[in-house]
Amino acid sequence: MSESTLRIGLVLPDVMGTYGDGGNALVLRQRARMRGIDAEIVQITLDDEVPDSLDVYTLGGAEDYAQRLATRHLSRYPGLQRAAAAGRPVLAICAAIQVFGHWYETSAGERVEGISMFDLTTSPQAARSIGELVTDPVTPGLSAPLSGFENHRGATTLGPDAAPLGRVRHGVGNGAGDGTEGVVQGSVIGTYMHGPALARNPELADHLLAQAMGTDSLAPLDLPEVDRLRKQRLAAARRQ
Repeated sequence: MSESTLRIGLVLPDVMGTYGDGGNALVLRQRARMRGIDAEIVQITLDDEVPDSLDVYTLGGAEDYAQRLATRHLSRYPGLQRAAAAGRPVLAICAAIQVFGHWYETSAGERVEGISMFDLTTSPQAARSIGELVTDPVTPGLSAPLSGFENHRGATTLGPDAAPLGRVRHGVGNGAGDGTEGVVQGSVIGTYMHGPALARNPELADHLLAQAMGTDSLAPLDLPEVDRLRKQRLAAARRQ
């Protein structure tokens, strides 16, 4: 890789990739390359320390045991925390939101300390949230509805230092009863949307890429197939 290569960190895909969320890194790489930007994915597994020098990072979902392994690894190797503190964009999906909080409770009622990148806590809901999720973003720089597939038991409560990513139009979202979905704190974005989320939400993908490149905007891409996918999934949510 050259010094000008955009480096995309795919963090712990060996334990935090239950729902195909590694596809978010692929989307970032492809959308960069389609604009003539050299981009590569750097996989960081349980065998690796987490570097703080990459340009953008993604983490996916996981079940309870894998989630605890990830929490332990990120606590031992805090490169991700240093990168976020330096303003590098990070995308956290589902269980990664919970790992990034102050603590989360497992389905068995065990409380696990998180890494406190997000001002939030997560406890089990009475029932699992499964289905299409559509939200209206409230984050500056995002305007198009966000869609994804949620599958989680956790109910996430945001603290005063964390803001929601969106307001729920269809589905459950954070599950804390306030109609919010996801979380934004500094350069870190979290969402319960699988899909992968960035394949279904190109505006969010470009928002992260622009942050990684230190620019306010990127040249648009004309991808009719992506527009068709978005319309299909938004229509599917309405039919639920």
